[in-house]
Amino acid sequence: MWDCLKPHMPILIEHLLFPVLCQSDEDLEQFDEEPAEYLHRKLNFYEEVSAPDVAATNFLIALTKARRKQTFEVLAFINGIVNRYEAAPDDQKNPREKEGTLRMIGTLANVILGKKSPIADQVEYFFVRHVFPEFRSPHGFLRARACDTLEKFESLDFKDPNNLTIIYRNILESMADPCLPVRVEASLALQPLIRHEPIRVMMQQNIPQIMQQLLKLANEVDVDALANVMEDFVEVFAAELTPFAVALSEQLRDTYVRIVRELIERNQSKDGDDDNYGDFLDDKSITALGVLQTIGTLILTLESTPDVLAHLETILMPVITITLEHKLYDLYNEVFEIIDSCTFAAKVISPTMWRAYELIHETFKSGAELYLEDMLPALENFVNYGAAHLMQSRPYLEAAVDMVRTIFRDEKVGGVDRICGCKLAEIMMLNLRGGIDDYVPEFITLAMSVLTNDQLKVKSYRIHLMEMVINGIYYNPNLAMQVLEANGWTNKFFSLWFSSIDSFTRVHDKKLSIGAITALLTMSSQDVPSSVQNGWPRLLQGIVRLFQTLPTAMKNREEAQQDEDFGVGGDYDDDEEEEDEWEGGEDWENEEEAETEDVKDESTAYLDFLSQQAAKFSASVEGDEEEDVLEEESLLETPLDRMEPYGLFKRVFLEMNNQDPVFYTHLTSSLSAEEQQVLRATVEQADRLALEQQQQQQMAAQAAAGGNPAVAPQMNGAS
Repeated sequence: MWDCLKPHMPILIEHLLFPVLCQSDEDLEQFDEEPAEYLHRKLNFYEEVSAPDVAATNFLIALTKARRKQTFEVLAFINGIVNRYEAAPDDQKNPREKEGTLRMIGTLANVILGKKSPIADQVEYFFVRHVFPEFRSPHGFLRARACDTLEKFESLDFKDPNNLTIIYRNILESMADPCLPVRVEASLALQPLIRHEPIRVMMQQNIPQIMQQLLKLANEVDVDALANVMEDFVEVFAAELTPFAVALSEQLRDTYVRIVRELIERNQSKDGDDDNYGDFLDDKSITALGVLQTIGTLILTLESTPDVLAHLETILMPVITITLEHKLYDLYNEVFEIIDSCTFAAKVISPTMWRAYELIHETFKSGAELYLEDMLPALENFVNYGAAHLMQSRPYLEAAVDMVRTIFRDEKVGGVDRICGCKLAEIMMLNLRGGIDDYVPEFITLAMSVLTNDQLKVKSYRIHLMEMVINGIYYNPNLAMQVLEANGWTNKFFSLWFSSIDSFTRVHDKKLSIGAITALLTMSSQDVPSSVQNGWPRLLQGIVRLFQTLPTAMKNREEAQQDEDFGVGGDYDDDEEEEDEWEGGEDWENEEEAETEDVKDESTAYLDFLSQQAAKFSASVEGDEEEDVLEEESLLETPLDRMEPYGLFKRVFLEMNNQDPVFYTHLTSSLSAEEQQVLRATVEQADRLALEQQQQQQMAAQAAAGGNPAVAPQMNGAS
């Protein structure tokens, strides 16, 4: 097939592909009369897959991806057009042809700049000669294309720093262009320039003005990509924008509320036969989503400025209110993230955020039970940082319990949502110790009612249910044992708990079980139910196993946190995966052998890939029991983070020996020599940690008194 097509490629490029890539009369009319629609058509081209120009673009991409050397054929044609344009007198230049060639070369950017490309070093010269002049073109559509071409070649490394300065100056001027499409394209082209340090330094002086321009544009046209630009700028230029954070958040709020009101009004007034409503809804929702994400990023950058954050909470409350009251489900996740970010950064719950808490509960009760997973991080913050207020305000406490109760009794929800219910109950039992005695029996009952069901297959759900009961024991061992005994669940639960001890893999899980077992060890021998007295020595065997595996869990958590830290950053490196997809490490100059071969049918290859993935998925579903492992949650803060398990166990262990030596002997006599050694090592580790803490306190005291904590121990030792 390729042998038949190859001789005709020059004709196809010149007479078929190129004409449809040039602006039509309709395009130019739309550019002038309906610039917003022009932008949506050009920026959302993936939605117009049947359009001739989109088909031509896709053909060019497929051609140069499969037949690398055909890139030279296309570039030769492009060079011919741009050179002819350059040489022609002004009154004979054809701006449509020039715009079409820039569109063509932008389409090939990934190939031209790919690995082993022999022409990548010529692109800068092409820009200087054929792209830079169009920033001053009298034709708006050519100015817009110049900006777009710059964006397409975002990974180009300029050798001459003066060219970067020229680009930055022209882009800034284009952001004030009288034509809306030029302003938008210039804004989108500005985003990838952040990766160039000289431009980043220049931007620092102008970033408030740039953000003003972006916000103004966002109010002129709904282009979701603009929100992505703003989000990047807020993250990269956090320090420069902090003085303007309040004004910026007000403008973002106003932009969001305007978009949402337009959504609501259109929804209320739409006719049943309005075919364009879906597109309108999608455009507005996506743009609103982008604004919310920018707000979320802004909040994260202000974590060290609590006074500014407190102001932002009040400013952003209308955003939260309008979204939740009008049930804009598509935007729930980002709104709950904003509440989460505000409360997590402040580490205190303001009256404004308590109003947000009320809205979350009202939203949950009005049919949003399936969004509990999105709500959970914010709810955990309300319990973590508002515990005192919750215990003083019964309606607020009842609202949290009601969400747990509802999620367990609602037949619509599945295991994932009920895991969220387990987590919410857990965070309450950990933070509200002594304040929710009325609710703990209900939590234990909800969990045990499911655990006694032998059909429970999802391992992570089973672990969270067990931890709901374990939390009840840690909260109040006597109360928890009464509930278990009254329902005949004691033996069932303890057998399940200790047979699953190795399934508690996270540091959080192990600390919780250690805390619960030590709580049980504080019970007097008379209070231990007769049904489990014979098995009570297994408590020590269980805690031995937990202490044996705790160091490994702590190491794994530290490595996971390091991996997360390593993966987060503002680097603007080239997308290597994309390059690999295009290049595959092949040599442009040694493609002759493949020139005569047909390319493998990609649709067939894709179907094969889907079949393989389906087989893997089936295997993974069957293996869920073994593979379903809980992951560390680095951002979750609980009182267990402050627990020192070695010291806790040592205190309880020695106290038990002092107060009830007979019972102590009964428990320890069944331990093996290895298990006894683990307990001795645990006590020794508690002593080491206590000594380290004492030394740190002494050094801190010396530092506070004006001494030198670093050399003081050496001087003492030398004397």
